[in-house]
Amino acid sequence: MRLKDKVAIITGSGQGIGEGIAQKFAREGAKVVLVDVNESQLKNVEQDIKDKGGTALALVGDVTIPADMKNLVEKVVQEFGTVDIVINNAGITRDALVHKMTEDKWDMVINVNLKGTFNLCQAVAPIMREKGYGKIVNITSAARFGNVGQTNYAASKAGVVGLTRSLAKELGPKQVNVNAVAPGFIETEMSKKVPEDILKTLVQKIPMLRQGTIEEVANVCLFLASDESAFVNGQVIHVDGGRFMF
Repeated sequence: MRLKDKVAIITGSGQGIGEGIAQKFAREGAKVVLVDVNESQLKNVEQDIKDKGGTALALVGDVTIPADMKNLVEKVVQEFGTVDIVINNAGITRDALVHKMTEDKWDMVINVNLKGTFNLCQAVAPIMREKGYGKIVNITSAARFGNVGQTNYAASKAGVVGLTRSLAKELGPKQVNVNAVAPGFIETEMSKKVPEDILKTLVQKIPMLRQGTIEEVANVCLFLASDESAFVNGQVIHVDGGRFMF
């Protein structure tokens, strides 16, 4: 098991990609801490992991509130003794063209996607610095390059990349790896609602001519959370079938 007895906090893990990462990590032996604002979804995932023989702890928390993240980390340390891995996956969209973008929509997306990532990183940094070990993986998006109707989302995800690289330089000397994963068009419940004609157009832009899977995103996160990635730091890894190449 690649994460045996490692303690991993995963935000936005009540469903979708976050749940997929949590399930993958639990199968690899991690003690997973599930974080979301939706308690019922969290409890369902927690029970499912336990039923499969894994270790999971569901904690309701709002990533936009620094005190929530600080208290959450304290609870994790009380329960498991430390924090080894953090996956900042919590994210939302509130799309609108710029002339229709309300302040609430802007603030909400920036607060969850960017500030929320910072809040948890700040809460765990002292623990990882002191022990000289840690893995932080921040979920960004190819949308950081810009999307019509997503000025708030694109700005937040571009900010996550800047945050990731800055933390990689700050925490690298303490042997804490900080990287980002940028999923492309992934098959989720949300993507299933895309009209067929639009779906076909989107897929045609991907060199591999298909959507990615949650499992494929989780696999990359697993690599970055494991000791196999000990010399990988400050990187953004795209899981997008070649849609964006640099």
